[in-house]
Amino acid sequence: MASNGKHEQILQAAAAVFAAKGFAGARVSDIAKRAKVADGTIYLYFKSKDEILAALFKLAMTQFLERARQELSSLESAEACLRRLAQFHLQQVGSNRDLAVVFQVELRHSQKFMELVSTTILADYLELIRGVIKQGQIDGVLRAELSATVVAKCFFGMLDEMATNWVLSHRQYRLEDHADGVADLFLNGARVR
Repeated sequence: MASNGKHEQILQAAAAVFAAKGFAGARVSDIAKRAKVADGTIYLYFKSKDEILAALFKLAMTQFLERARQELSSLESAEACLRRLAQFHLQQVGSNRDLAVVFQVELRHSQKFMELVSTTILADYLELIRGVIKQGQIDGVLRAELSATVVAKCFFGMLDEMATNWVLSHRQYRLEDHADGVADLFLNGARVR
C-alpha cells in the first residue's frame, strides 16, 4: 500500500494495530499513536474504527485489482493468466503480513464486513478470474460444462486458503513460491481431458 498523505498514513498504522491487537482490541487512540497524529486527526478522515477498516480494505483491494489487470494485460492464454494471477495474488499477500492478518483473519470475524467484502471489490476480483476462466472455456482449454463462476471461486479459494495458512502458521517462507503448485493442481483438475 503506497503512502501519500495522512489518510494513507493512518491506514498503514491501522493495519499494523489491527494485526497486532485484533480489530476488537484496537482503539482509535492506538492507531493515532502509531500514525503519529493526534486522536482528533483520525476523526477528520474517518468517523469510526469500522470506517477505517472498510477504507483499508477498499484502498488495498483497489490497488491490488488495478495491478492484477495490468499483470494480465499482455498475456494471451487463460493458462498463462491463471498462473500469473496465482503468483501475483500470493506475492501481494506475502509482501505485507499486517495486511494479510487483517484480511485473512480479522476481517472475517464480522458478518457485516464479510458482506461488504463479498459485494464490493472482491466481487470485481472474482469477475476478473471468471473472465479468464470463461476465455479458457471458449478456447477449449478448460471444461466448458463447468460453471465459470464456481470455477473462479474454487481458484480464489485455493489461493485464499494458502494465504490463510501462511498467516496462521507464523512460519517464515515465501508464499509466492507455492503459486506454481497451486496453479498446476488447479489447471490439471479443470483441464479438458
